[in-house]
Amino acid sequence: MRGLRTDQTASVVTRGHAFVQSLRRGHYELGDEARHKRLRLAAAFNELADAI
Repeated sequence: MRGLRTDQTASVVTRGHAFVQSLRRGHYELGDEARHKRLRLAAAFNELADAI
């Protein structure tokens, strides 16, 4: 069976989706140094990986 089996996993997926949408829309300073707007998400995840 595929899909979200618990409310907790559904919540995590929903919050992750909202975070990625916010990154793409420029609500955070992450990824501002990207060469193109299309690469903002990739640059933001690189910055997050460096921070961790």
